[in-house]
Amino acid sequence: MRCPYCGGLDTQVRDSRPTEDNTAIRRRRICPDCGGRFTTFERVQLRELMVLKRSGRRVPFDRDKLARSVDVALRKRPVDGERVERMLSGIVRQLESMGDSDITSQTIGEMVMEGLKQLDDVAYVRFASVYRNFREAKDFENALAELSQPELAQSDDVKAEGGAEGGRDKPKAAGKPPRSAE
Repeated sequence: MRCPYCGGLDTQVRDSRPTEDNTAIRRRRICPDCGGRFTTFERVQLRELMVLKRSGRRVPFDRDKLARSVDVALRKRPVDGERVERMLSGIVRQLESMGDSDITSQTIGEMVMEGLKQLDDVAYVRFASVYRNFREAKDFENALAELSQPELAQSDDVKAEGGAEGGRDKPKAAGKPPRSAE
């Protein structure tokens, strides 16, 4: 592996271990020429994925580009990096298991939006605003309405069940905390 500092070709692996979610191998490397230390990650790639862009171009799938776009949406948000990594790994596994090596950018975008919806509402709206090319405030309102749709359906279910029993609220399912109405 080429050293990112001096360009030397003979780097040595000092430590190898699996990542937390066991989807990659983390390797600490050192360059004997300059003494530079760096980390690499080795991941299983089931197939060579190609992304079909809206313009019709075909480009190789780049997991790092996907990670960068998610990082931009999550900038300054209190989301654990491990959860983000699990989401990204899950998306890549889904893409690889689709059976087709040509994946549309729209498919990837929808998967990312679904993942971000589970992680962080603000990141979801940020990503959606770029992905869907929001032009006016109404576009943001529509995205926010999409976020509240599952909650509306859930509150309708509670009404259908006759509301809370004995004046006590039913235990809430684990997952995202409820949004405040402020």
